[in-house]
Amino acid sequence: MGILNFKKEEGAEKPKKVAKTKALAVKAKPEVAVKAKSASAVKAPVATDVIIRPRITEKASFLGANNVYAFEITTTATKPAVERAITEMYKVNPVKVRIVRNPAKQKIARGVKGEIAGVKKAYVFLKKGDKIEII
Repeated sequence: MGILNFKKEEGAEKPKKVAKTKALAVKAKPEVAVKAKSASAVKAPVATDVIIRPRITEKASFLGANNVYAFEITTTATKPAVERAITEMYKVNPVKVRIVRNPAKQKIARGVKGEIAGVKKAYVFLKKGDKIEII
């Protein structure tokens, strides 16, 4: 039993227990005034936060002949945000913007289930004479 009996050091005191009460918790937290954000304080997303990359496919190259360009965009992007981003990045004003969402698809390859990621695309229509240099 000598192994389990520990000798206490002389002069060592037990730490005092501090009672945790609501009164102490309230005193410990400083009061901070919370200000509501106004609509003007919220910043618009940056162009690089909206547009991921130009979508270079066979279909997009055919559309490019008609002044329509395809871009991959974030899932939270909206038409006005895409329009602002195109204007900011390429210095061109779009006539209209169309947004298309391709859903994710389930695939099975060699007996293993997988998923092909979905994508959200924006088709940007420009007026005749305007051009975007992608490459």
